[in-house]
Amino acid sequence: MKKLTALVATLLSLIVVFPIFYSISASFFTYADFTSIPARLLPSVPNLENYQRAFSESNLEQFLANSLVTASLGTVLRMAVSILAAYTFSFFTFKGRDALFVLIVATMLLPSDALLLANYSTIRSLRLTDTYLGIISTTLLAPTHIFMLRQYFKTVSSEYREAAVIEGCGDLRFLTTLLIPISKAVVITLSIHSFSTIFNDYLWPLLVTNKESMRTVQVGLTMLGFSENLDYGPQFAAITLLITPILIAFVAMHKPIQSSVSTRFAGR
Repeated sequence: MKKLTALVATLLSLIVVFPIFYSISASFFTYADFTSIPARLLPSVPNLENYQRAFSESNLEQFLANSLVTASLGTVLRMAVSILAAYTFSFFTFKGRDALFVLIVATMLLPSDALLLANYSTIRSLRLTDTYLGIISTTLLAPTHIFMLRQYFKTVSSEYREAAVIEGCGDLRFLTTLLIPISKAVVITLSIHSFSTIFNDYLWPLLVTNKESMRTVQVGLTMLGFSENLDYGPQFAAITLLITPILIAFVAMHKPIQSSVSTRFAGR
């Protein structure tokens, strides 16, 4: 049974890793490599021409900068809103608390596409088109994040907060010095998820940006390559640059997440 589990896990890992591997490999392909029969997995002669073309044929560096700014700023603001909301629903008692929490969670059932027109009308009336705030505005409220953080905070005994209050510790200090460090695993995981989601968003940035200088990399990616002549090199180069920040974030945060989860379940 253990061998079967290991085999299945290996196969699933290969399925997940293969597109990433092929994207990186294809970013070094020549035009002849894309048209060769049989298809190639590795470039015949690795070269950086596709990366040079990706930057020269489009404003890719500006697109990447816009995506990094919106993803970073959006992640920080989204996590701040989610943590504060989850803390309120976990440790405060007020009239209508549970009903409000259910209402927020229920919004997860609404398809995001159904809100596009209303959101766009709101952003346009506020004159936030072609701004970073306009791009990230619809991502600030994350019901899933609030729900998960609230459920995690509920596992922390209220006696910790009561003891902190007796010692003169305020809510903000208790949250930042005790609760967030205890919940580091879920906070880091949700932060990576938020960064990835905002960074990879395509439709909303396309709607609220008219100036090319404000386009994100997902929108700018469609400006590269020409499908009629199989000229995919610059696109794969841009894709490789696009997934690099996500991979770096995952590698950098993998050990802290693993350590926090191990510590949490070990009861230390």
